Amino acid sequence: MVEAWFDGCCEPVNPGGYAAWGALVKVDGSVVYADGGYCGTGRKMSNNVAEYAGAEAALLEAEKHSGKVILRGDSKLVIMQLSKRWGVRGGLYVPFYEKAVLVASRLKPRLRMEWIPRRFNGECDKLSKGVLKEMNIKFRIQPEEDDIPEEVNELDVQYQQALFKD
Repeated sequence: MVEAWFDGCCEPVNPGGYAAWGALVKVDGSVVYADGGYCGTGRKMSNNVAEYAGAEAALLEAEKHSGKVILRGDSKLVIMQLSKRWGVRGGLYVPFYEKAVLVASRLKPRLRMEWIPRRFNGECDKLSKGVLKEMNIKFRIQPEEDDIPEEVNELDVQYQQALFKD
């Protein structure tokens, strides 16, 4: 089983801030990929741009491994659009959507997608925000990890452990 997780952030404003993504891939419960990347800054950047960049990174890594793939993320827009349940009307993210949908189409026979609540996507949240923290970007939209109560982090761990039993 290949589990691919993604997240994105855009701070301190959205759109128009600094955008970064995080992606994590586990094969049979073991981490084989954990990375974050910088998308850019300015009027062409948004949280959705970063989310799609993270989804693409996760899917590209998942593609390297055999078996069924589950893509999980806390962006309902990304999950619903990549699974073709919602249409794409336009937006800053469209070029990033096109890249991600191309990779997803290659995985289609073995790909399933699942939306998860933000509080259950802590590992990728850390990866995406870590990119901006290294750049000393101030967070105004989403709290930094240190500001999240420990009980929420513990729920995240418990939820992910339950998911990995599949």
